Amino acid sequence: MTDLKLPLDYTAIERILPHRYPFLLVDRITEFEPDTRIVGIKNISSNERSLARSPGQRPAMPSTLLTEAVAQVGAILILSKEENRDKLIFFMGIERVRYRRPVHPGDVVQIEAIVKRLRSRMGVLSGTATVNGRVVLTGKMTFALGPRDAS
Repeated sequence: MTDLKLPLDYTAIERILPHRYPFLLVDRITEFEPDTRIVGIKNISSNERSLARSPGQRPAMPSTLLTEAVAQVGAILILSKEENRDKLIFFMGIERVRYRRPVHPGDVVQIEAIVKRLRSRMGVLSGTATVNGRVVLTGKMTFALGPRDAS
């Protein structure tokens, strides 16, 4: 898919990732540099079932789902390569993930993933999520590629 036409919308993202609603956490891809870098958008809506709600506090996106959104943006970068189209990407681990501030309904999260190491079947991505230019998450994620069908 070296001929990606930006921005990628939700339908185009569904052609790359196996995730579907409500587990697909990327709404749009705005920047793409093959084998190097990708930028995606996640819009936080007040009707999302996964929002953490505590009495007397604003609802917030759970940090685990924010981490998954960053991983999905990175997965789009890896799976968009022609030689990886028939593979699945597996989230193998996270390092040095830091949550800086909560993400609330109405926020637009910009997610950037940068390739730190890329081999034929494994790699490491560095991810950063921001809201209005303020960092909400940073971390490194390790992934592995495997066959799409388990038979």
